[in-house]
Amino acid sequence: MILTVTLNAALDVTYGVDSLRPRTSHRVGAVHRRAGGKGVNVARVLAGRGRAVTVTGLVGGPTGALVREDLRAVPGLRDELVPVAGESRRTVTVVSGDDGDATVFNEQGPHVSSAEWRAFTGRFTALVREASVVALCGSLPPGLPSDAYAQLVGSALETGVPTVLDAGPDVVKPNAAELAAATGCEDAGAGAERLRALGARSVVVSSGPGGLLAVTPDGSRRAVPPERLAGNPTGAGDACVASLAAGLADGADWGAVLREAVALSAAAVACPVAGDVDAATYERFRTTVTVEDLHAPQPH
Repeated sequence: MILTVTLNAALDVTYGVDSLRPRTSHRVGAVHRRAGGKGVNVARVLAGRGRAVTVTGLVGGPTGALVREDLRAVPGLRDELVPVAGESRRTVTVVSGDDGDATVFNEQGPHVSSAEWRAFTGRFTALVREASVVALCGSLPPGLPSDAYAQLVGSALETGVPTVLDAGPDVVKPNAAELAAATGCEDAGAGAERLRALGARSVVVSSGPGGLLAVTPDGSRRAVPPERLAGNPTGAGDACVASLAAGLADGADWGAVLREAVALSAAAVACPVAGDVDAATYERFRTTVTVEDLHAPQPH
């Protein structure tokens, strides 16, 4: 079982417009509403690939009820979300039809009390004993300690379960801008090595249509898609994390993991809402992604 954590779950609303223009009104075309937050999107992708996956995190209020109602409709996905008194957030993504760009508006989320956090960590400790991999995803709602993810990574570490994403896990997956902001390094390779020096075993840096750079104990590799796709990029990072979690669970080699991650990310771009993947795009990309070995294994 792969466990995904979404501490700031959301109801994701996606609007399609012909063209996004500032300071004007817009007629909305397609509207999609579904349970979201990065960990939920990761879980949805994994469930769609036939993986046993459990979602945990925090939800509350009428919006939280809508989130849970939507999750019940996802085959193979187990809901272990923990209730809080506050109202879960909504996110709004506006996708412009003329260029495929997505503009995202993220609400802050509910305030979480110390008692609610203790209730969640108790649930997490029980769930992690069942898990093969834990994926920790997304923002922290107000009220949580700044080291919340570090606490959860530590709990997983005590159980011997590998983790993906933040705060000293086995794999960290920033995009290029996040990596530069966190390390002060504009060069992705140097930034990844700095994160490894701070405790991450492996770092996978995404650069959108430029593909992925992985700096791991087994060496450095770059995976590049065969072409650039137009579409909604908001779910691509979540699809990438899903691939990384699945690869860790399977013990796959990094070349295979990166090839799958690029193909699944591209398949997510081809879909109008985060959490879905286009099967035809995935099958086309998984045999055409180029993986290049850059450096031999480096000591950690």
